[in-house]
Amino acid sequence: MPPVSAQYSVTVRVELDARHEPLGKLTAAVAGAGGQLVGVDLIPGAGAEGKRVREFTIDAIDQEHWEQILRSLGSIRGARVMEYTDRTMQMHRGGKVSVENKYPLKTRDDLSMAYTPGVARVCASINQDRSLAFEYTIKKNTVAVVSDGTAVLGLGDIGPEAAMPVMEGKCMLFKEFAGVDAFPICLSTTDPDEIVRTVELMAPGFGGINLEDISAPRCFEIEDRLKDLIDIPVFHDDQHGTAVVTMAALFNALKIIGKPIEDLRVLMVGLGAAGVAVTKMMLAAGLTHVVGCDRSGALSTTRPDYESGEMTGIKRWYSEISNPDHLLGTPEEVIEGMDLFVGLSGPGVIKAESLDRMNRDAIVFAMANPNPEVMPEEADPYVRIMATGRSDYPNQINNVLCFPGIFRGALDAGAPQISEEMKMAAARGIAAVVSDEDLSEDYIIPSVFDRDVAPRVAEAVVREAKRAGDARFTVETGAFGGSGA
Repeated sequence: MPPVSAQYSVTVRVELDARHEPLGKLTAAVAGAGGQLVGVDLIPGAGAEGKRVREFTIDAIDQEHWEQILRSLGSIRGARVMEYTDRTMQMHRGGKVSVENKYPLKTRDDLSMAYTPGVARVCASINQDRSLAFEYTIKKNTVAVVSDGTAVLGLGDIGPEAAMPVMEGKCMLFKEFAGVDAFPICLSTTDPDEIVRTVELMAPGFGGINLEDISAPRCFEIEDRLKDLIDIPVFHDDQHGTAVVTMAALFNALKIIGKPIEDLRVLMVGLGAAGVAVTKMMLAAGLTHVVGCDRSGALSTTRPDYESGEMTGIKRWYSEISNPDHLLGTPEEVIEGMDLFVGLSGPGVIKAESLDRMNRDAIVFAMANPNPEVMPEEADPYVRIMATGRSDYPNQINNVLCFPGIFRGALDAGAPQISEEMKMAAARGIAAVVSDEDLSEDYIIPSVFDRDVAPRVAEAVVREAKRAGDARFTVETGAFGGSGA
């Protein structure tokens, strides 16, 4: 049975007889129905005469499970279920982010400085030196989170309106973990030309662009074109955020098993944006042997669709840089002798017992969400180190460990782009948060709530930007110093 989850948390108001309140029976009913009781609160003055109202906060498995719990509560004599509230939907009501003024507007002087006539002096200064927009507008601390809603979570192409809750959540994470002001922007187009042009036109108001949930292969083209067109960082988090955090987990896993990355044999299952980016980053770190699998099995220059020319684009490139032994077949057929399994595909892609054919001290990163390629408890007998994308298991590989800090560093440095070297520095920064004393099989990656992560990543990115001559700001003062300052 799947575990209960806060995503299906519900508050239930129950009216009870004040003299013979069956509270114990109610809590037992919640437990008997498989719910997890998070809290019980008295609602003063909410009940009729001789009655009192208590509010139960309960985590469940899904909405159907709610109905079962509600029926159990309603079956208790002396209890009447009044109403219930879906806590997740309630959190999203009216949106999850807002804009607040940094300064009060209480007097005529306040208005004169913040708006007309004083603002004209600031505008004139920026007109003379466009770089001053970083100093005197929100640009230096602002990121646009841009999506077309074509590859949202595990939901797929759901459109811009339905993608907004995810983009708002992303903006919350930027603010919470790195103090970056982020704005959700969902575009009503899937045309790469229109997306590129829209972002290009709005770039003057932002210090960075976070591309999000744009389907492959368009995401590759959009990012590459924008990097050439605008002079602020463009970062497709589904690709590079996943790659950075995966790389950080791998750096620490390799410390445990004592094997250099050059000797690693890797099976990559799932060759969308994230799978390709993870592969590229591992190759940059020294990996020499990887086999990639899509829905048709292992990619190879000997596969019929490559030889016929039907295979095009990024998969053709992948076939040419991977699989030196020209293995063909499903993941279960090519997994023998692998050291690392990386899954960025879907649930149940590989049977747990197939992992037994991997090399000793096997590492498995099964990152499909919400259900991984293989469940950790099933894989446990066969692998030494296991990581997933889920928060309810150890070693959660989650992009939130990367993107707030990497943008914080890029914005602080005034970097015109987030280079490959910055990404690698970010990965090493994340890995370094886990001390050698704390490093273990079930702790290779820090918690998403570890407040040391974003500052450490930002520091690593700033150092790399300064080393490469890409820091346009003097980071200590925040002043704009021109390229290479």
